[in-house]
Amino acid sequence: MILKNRIEIERFLKAPGASFRAALIHGRDAGVVRERGHALAAEVTARPDDPFDVALFAEADLEKDPGRLEDELMAISMMGGRRLVRVKLSGDRGEPVRIVGEAMGEHLAGRCNPDAFLIVEAGVLPKESTLLKIGGKAPGCAVIACYEDEPGELKLMVRQALAAEGLGLNGEALELFVMRLPHDRGVARAEIERLALFLGPGSGRVGGAGELEAFLGVEPEASLAQAAADAFGGRLAAAQAGLRRAAMEMDAGPAAVRAIGLHLARLRRVLTNLGAGADLQAAVRAAGVFWKDEREFLRHARAWTLAGLDRLQPEVLAADRACKRTGAPAALLAERLVLSVAARAQRLGL
Repeated sequence: MILKNRIEIERFLKAPGASFRAALIHGRDAGVVRERGHALAAEVTARPDDPFDVALFAEADLEKDPGRLEDELMAISMMGGRRLVRVKLSGDRGEPVRIVGEAMGEHLAGRCNPDAFLIVEAGVLPKESTLLKIGGKAPGCAVIACYEDEPGELKLMVRQALAAEGLGLNGEALELFVMRLPHDRGVARAEIERLALFLGPGSGRVGGAGELEAFLGVEPEASLAQAAADAFGGRLAAAQAGLRRAAMEMDAGPAAVRAIGLHLARLRRVLTNLGAGADLQAAVRAAGVFWKDEREFLRHARAWTLAGLDRLQPEVLAADRACKRTGAPAALLAERLVLSVAARAQRLGL
């Protein structure tokens, strides 16, 4: 059973119910996969760290002893209650995936201990994945895809985490911090904890954008956001320089394409608001543009059109798909996209 919307996913994680025997949690954001796996494990058993109640498998464990997974699913909890079996996979191919698929099929067919619960945590799974086919068709298995958090969700997470420490950020600082957060939820939470230590837990401080700049420094994500802005502004040399700065610290190809997509989406929102009768400056602020970037963004909004963005969108989506293929020259694909965007901007007079 595939769970699609956030409400039903959260409901399941809090109360999986006796009719479920397994959950397949997968996606690009390893932090969200890990967090949801921990949350579900804590609901399935009162002792998620007890080796007598819980069996943990990595890929190496499956390869070393292929039959042990089914044995653990057959076993009865020594302390009573539901037995938990957790498996962590990195990909969708190879012997470990075959072993997990067969064991999952046997368990969902009722040929193992009905009180055992299997949690499989995996990375990105293609549509033709064997695990997705087995789990998606079975009513006793919840299939949960984990996507990167939207900006609004990140803001809520930051507010809640800082409030728990008696801290806060003003509007400008929150925009700046969220813009610079990594896209892995686990890493993002670590950054929020680091910010709380910087502000002083329990101090009651509300951080501003000025003091945050010293805390954040110059990070690759910021370079990519600036590179996207330069591309949409027709500044090719500056955009390429931003890509190079980011590439020195990270695999910037996929992230650069994502930055282009985010800038396009924000620009589309501004132009849509304008079409609905909003004032240009008000439309830019409503789109969440950081105040220091407003002047440049206004320049973009005056030159680009919704029709122009519609023509560019398929190119961005194609570059995003291409970057995700194994062995793809992601950096080259990202640079080609930046060149294309900057050339279009220059033709618009930017």
